[in-house]
Amino acid sequence: MILRIISETEGRDGHRRNRRLLGAGTSCLLLVVALVTAACSTGPGSAGDGGRPVIVVSYPVLAAVVAEVVGDQAQVRVLMGNGADPHDWSPSAKDIAAVRNADLVVVNGLDLEEGLHDALAEAEAAGVPVFEATDHLTVRSLERGDGVPAKDHGDERHGGDPHFWVDPVSMSSVVGGLATTLADELGLDVTARATEVRAGLATLDEQTRTKVATLAETRRKLVTGHESLGYFADRYGFEQIGAVVPSLSSQAESSAAQLAELDEQIRRAGVSVVFTEIGTPAAVAKAVARETDATLVPLATLTLPADGKYRTFIAELADRIVAALSA
Repeated sequence: MILRIISETEGRDGHRRNRRLLGAGTSCLLLVVALVTAACSTGPGSAGDGGRPVIVVSYPVLAAVVAEVVGDQAQVRVLMGNGADPHDWSPSAKDIAAVRNADLVVVNGLDLEEGLHDALAEAEAAGVPVFEATDHLTVRSLERGDGVPAKDHGDERHGGDPHFWVDPVSMSSVVGGLATTLADELGLDVTARATEVRAGLATLDEQTRTKVATLAETRRKLVTGHESLGYFADRYGFEQIGAVVPSLSSQAESSAAQLAELDEQIRRAGVSVVFTEIGTPAAVAKAVARETDATLVPLATLTLPADGKYRTFIAELADRIVAALSA
């Protein structure tokens, strides 16, 4: 029996199915993010966890928001380590068991967690509901110069940019969909908390706009490690000049011709900063910087800050970008 939680209006397979989890086995998963830390137990509903449902989330940034929405009504467990590259991550046997035994699995979607494909298929076959975040927002379509064609990043069903978490407005849309799914699948009423979280995200968006407004429009030009900041660029008026790895996946490779084109784009646009991130090939980035006299500036696009909060993650990301481009 297979179950996917999809958007009310349109899903990847064109219809909505809505079955409940039939059962859960035992698992114990190391918690990685302080915000979502909870004691390992013998499974959902055990005496040790007070019978709270277990929600398994793929990566820490998304898990931080899920935990904020559910509060103490559920346990939130995250699979990937803080700062891990989802494009290059593979689940352990314990991770696979955690997915299979979850009451709800929350993933990014759009092929970001390629290593989870088989585990998710097995869990869905066992009746575990899966919430794909990118089913609940306006997915950024690819344009000329943005990443790669959809056919080169998974099949046609998975076309579009998966890196939505750098945009608090898109994250707010995900929170709305998650609240509905939590009610439908787990019987949790998180309406008040979801409303509060979305209000906070709206404030975060305004704060980010204020920060970006201090940066001259002529300096709002981005060269990144791979095509990971498209949602941020679109939301806050940045121009994407290029990427060290011109792909939506950090695991792609750059050809000599692509690197030569990037060098020319950087010189022509007058860019003096190249942002790097987890998965950016260091030797290639250094070569680009050397050829263009650009400064390499690392960005934490996948790493939660010490306080484990999404709003701090976005604030620090924006601060880093604005400060680097203002120098």
